[in-house]
Amino acid sequence: MPVPASGTARLLAGGHDGPGALRPMVDTVLDALAHGAADRGGPLPSGGPAAVARRIRDAARPLIPEEGEGPDHALRTLVRALAYGAADPADPRCTAHLHCPPLAVATAADLAVSALNPSLDSWDQAPAACALEALTCRALAELVHPHGPAPDALVTTGGTESNHLALLFAREQARARDTARPHDTARPHETTHPRDTAHPHDTVPARETAHAPDAAPAARGAAPGVREAGPRRMGGPGTLRVVCGGNAHHSIHRAAWLLGLPAPHTLPTPTGVLDPAALHTALDRLPDAPTLVVATAGTTDTGAIDPLPEIADVCDHHAATLHIDAAYGAPLLFSDTLHKRLHGLDRAHTVALDLHKLGWQPVAAGLLAVPDGAALAPLAHRADYLNADDDTEAGLPDLLGRSLRTSRRPDIFKIAVTLRALGRRGLGDLVDHVCAAAQHLADLIETRPGLQLYARPTLSTVLFRPTGAGPAAVAALRRRLLHHGAAVLGRATTPEGLWLKATVLNPHIQLGDLRGLLELVEGNTTP
Repeated sequence: MPVPASGTARLLAGGHDGPGALRPMVDTVLDALAHGAADRGGPLPSGGPAAVARRIRDAARPLIPEEGEGPDHALRTLVRALAYGAADPADPRCTAHLHCPPLAVATAADLAVSALNPSLDSWDQAPAACALEALTCRALAELVHPHGPAPDALVTTGGTESNHLALLFAREQARARDTARPHDTARPHETTHPRDTAHPHDTVPARETAHAPDAAPAARGAAPGVREAGPRRMGGPGTLRVVCGGNAHHSIHRAAWLLGLPAPHTLPTPTGVLDPAALHTALDRLPDAPTLVVATAGTTDTGAIDPLPEIADVCDHHAATLHIDAAYGAPLLFSDTLHKRLHGLDRAHTVALDLHKLGWQPVAAGLLAVPDGAALAPLAHRADYLNADDDTEAGLPDLLGRSLRTSRRPDIFKIAVTLRALGRRGLGDLVDHVCAAAQHLADLIETRPGLQLYARPTLSTVLFRPTGAGPAAVAALRRRLLHHGAAVLGRATTPEGLWLKATVLNPHIQLGDLRGLLELVEGNTTP
């Protein structure tokens, strides 16, 4: 019998001895995090990319030593360097992006997942995680689609993957409708393995489809008022057309490219939101084709929410499928007061939501919700070593149809723990606090003649800039604050020019923190 590698029993995180091995290492990590944050002394290390890279290079060498230095030294050295070189979203001056400070309870829950290392590609790798994911996904989907016949959700890495899946489902729906026409025949590259199913989470139809790109006939002219991004690629009958606003997330265009779809028809959004009248006109003028309309509930640049009920009405009128990218805005559903801003969300066929934004989860914590789990059937896939037909028929849950990924950690676990710990109202209180803080920040900006406010915030994003500052001055100011490690502010471009962006996601932020942030901006503004 081979002798185990030296020290293996003291290094494994799982098993009976795992907690004992982890406990001193966790203490080391926590100690190093505290020292690294003290070394940094602010929201970001000073000196810019070169200075951070030098410090990391010094701490990381030797990268692959001949002999290991032991877990205590490795953790203490590299965790301290990582914390020093971090952009810390728990610092009230770190407000650039939809980059939240994670809750301690969610982070602790993530430790349990890392220690046990379940993988949600087969039940025998994650029995409990599989069951918990099924329950939690359905519960969250019911918040989004309370009147749906069988609400369900897929766990994703975030809005980009959720949007990709939404376009994939709409594409497959368009192809299925085209295939069902009397004149059409089955595509030779599609193979179907029928399998009865009671619910997609329990057993998923094992249909394996390899998608070949559609043939591309000559491009047709775009309707007036429609801007197209990138080269136009048109498919044959049943090819999905995507229509979105200029305010849509960039991942919509990337997903269309990845799926071999024509470039999305992009309607101008000069007011920051998709205009239902302009959408109606565009759909009237565009040639008949299966259409997916993408609306946004919480844009990345301004936090704006499209007029969802009116857009849903237009989609109903034109028999178009509706996807709502609510990666930012969906957690308003937790709030007793702000949930009204999402009226019409439940009318979407698919909804993207992220809980690593306004849900305070460690990345990644995204979901794609649908009103009926049957809509997830196109993801069904069979690999005999993971979901053999006889195993599924014997009652083992089929998990391959729950994601495009195979190996997949149970990111739902930290979400489930957070929901249990805080409850809907607890999370709603956090959402209310950061949105109220954004309103207070806007109030402060309006009282300062040296600063200009773009608009009152819809969610927790506030755009502003020094009064009279041009794009070059705004960009230079932002980089100056970054270089000195003083503040982390984002940037956003509107028809009115370039703005500084503060995305308030810290539930501990106070009025004094907001004043201090504005004082930093004013103090670093060059005449």
